[in-house]
Amino acid sequence: MSSSAPAAARREASAPHLAPVVARTIDTGEFRQALGRHPAGVAIVTLADPAGLTVTSFSSASLGPPLVSFYIGHGSSNWPAVQRARHFAVNLMGHNHQDTAARFARKGADRFGPATQWHTGPAGLPLLAGATVHLICATASLVTVGDHELVVGRVLQADLNQPAPPLLHHRGQFTRPESA
Repeated sequence: MSSSAPAAARREASAPHLAPVVARTIDTGEFRQALGRHPAGVAIVTLADPAGLTVTSFSSASLGPPLVSFYIGHGSSNWPAVQRARHFAVNLMGHNHQDTAARFARKGADRFGPATQWHTGPAGLPLLAGATVHLICATASLVTVGDHELVVGRVLQADLNQPAPPLLHHRGQFTRPESA
């Protein structure tokens, strides 16, 4: 095949051993079960309303400028608050804050009730006690991805608190790293 052939054709010709893509969609239960085998760090996103939610889809998006991201389902009770928020905080949770993470993940829970220790930070954002890091973010963009919204925030401030092993979510439950 000549070097002027389209790149896709060159890749196809050089990889004849690849099986064709199966044209079916995995069901939601099977998809959840598969992704449950991938451990994810736990973060709690808080908003000035106050509102908050536990996320395992948190990640860094860019170093320059400093951007982070997370996903929220359009059916989430927190979606309207996230949609209108100009700022949010990301609270990276330590391994011994499973109860807090579970409370912020539960529908109808009193997330900011007496069981939750927090204080008001910049932009009126609730900052959770026990977080190893607080990131203060300005909402940079919202992008619809299927039934979720990708929220991208520009990090304005990072407060490094007491270090602790991270809280993880794996196989449907909160856990800590084995080596911790």
